[in-house]
Amino acid sequence: MFPAILVLLASICLIASVVPLFPIAHGSVRSFDFGRLQAIAVSAIVILLALIVGAQSWVVLAAIVMACTAIAIQLPYVLRFTPIWQKQTARFEGDIGAASTISVLSCNVKQGNRDYQRVVDLVRERQPDIAVFMETDSAWAEALKPCLAEFRETVEQPQEDSYGMMLASRYPLRESTVRFLLNDEVPSISCVVELPGGKDMRIIVLHPEPPLPLRDTLGRDAEILLVAEEAQDEKLPLIVAGDLNDVAWSRTTRRFLRISGLFDPRQGRGLFNSFDARYWFIRWPLDHIFHSHQFELVKIERLPFVGSDHFPMYYRLALTDQDHNDAPADETADDNEEAEEAIKTEKSRDRPPAGTDWEE
Repeated sequence: MFPAILVLLASICLIASVVPLFPIAHGSVRSFDFGRLQAIAVSAIVILLALIVGAQSWVVLAAIVMACTAIAIQLPYVLRFTPIWQKQTARFEGDIGAASTISVLSCNVKQGNRDYQRVVDLVRERQPDIAVFMETDSAWAEALKPCLAEFRETVEQPQEDSYGMMLASRYPLRESTVRFLLNDEVPSISCVVELPGGKDMRIIVLHPEPPLPLRDTLGRDAEILLVAEEAQDEKLPLIVAGDLNDVAWSRTTRRFLRISGLFDPRQGRGLFNSFDARYWFIRWPLDHIFHSHQFELVKIERLPFVGSDHFPMYYRLALTDQDHNDAPADETADDNEEAEEAIKTEKSRDRPPAGTDWEE
């Protein structure tokens, strides 16, 4: 009986490792992108228990082979977010006092979370230059007013469907726009920020649709890839931030980085798993910040629990005149073609976004 359980667990891990290899933009496939860490952990446990039991039978040996295969498939995706990998974003080694820097606090507050004071206290404690909030309804917009009044400018788009969004800046905003890129209910924010010293940069904040098992993921994928195309043509230094409802190692996020030419400061440093903040055993990196080659990393930090299902993330980047970052990955022949196809398909559809009823 026990060997059969090992085979069952190893089989599940192997299937979970193979399914996301298929280039199918559907939640039933893409959802398997998320649990790579869990598949590795369970596979390792299977191997350990099999070795303790002894691999005398073919059943136990089969479990070991399947578990090892699952780990071999998963590790290349995860290892790039460990210190053994080449760092993509260089560490800033210059004079912080003389540099143009920007700190960003990104927080999906979870619309149904009413522990407002934790978020207010965190913003006041960390004093970010830019604070970004997702899933903000009218109650959250009202609760955040006292701390956001300490900022110079705010951009607000509260909504009651889990897609509300807010941005607050201590620096002047030369331009600020709430945009609905592909769906009339899914906003994004684009701002041009004037940094100390008069330098301008752009920040784009996203919170696309989550993947659902019974629905395709084109709404999410197309929005992410549309911003990648914008980033490719952007002349200003650029930061893209937010809860992308996609993990850092997914097919879509890797394509986003290749098309946009942006950098992920987590590569070579750590996973910084931001979701699910409530359960340690189902966590993955879901809240992102990507940047153009003009920036180097000063600090990256996952912040404490604030009552949401997401941990807030904090980044500080320095705008530099030199590019010490690792070279970004080159686009493949299919990247732009598949991005254009996803965007075209999603633009032609009129449907409500996924997940609007989760907080009801």
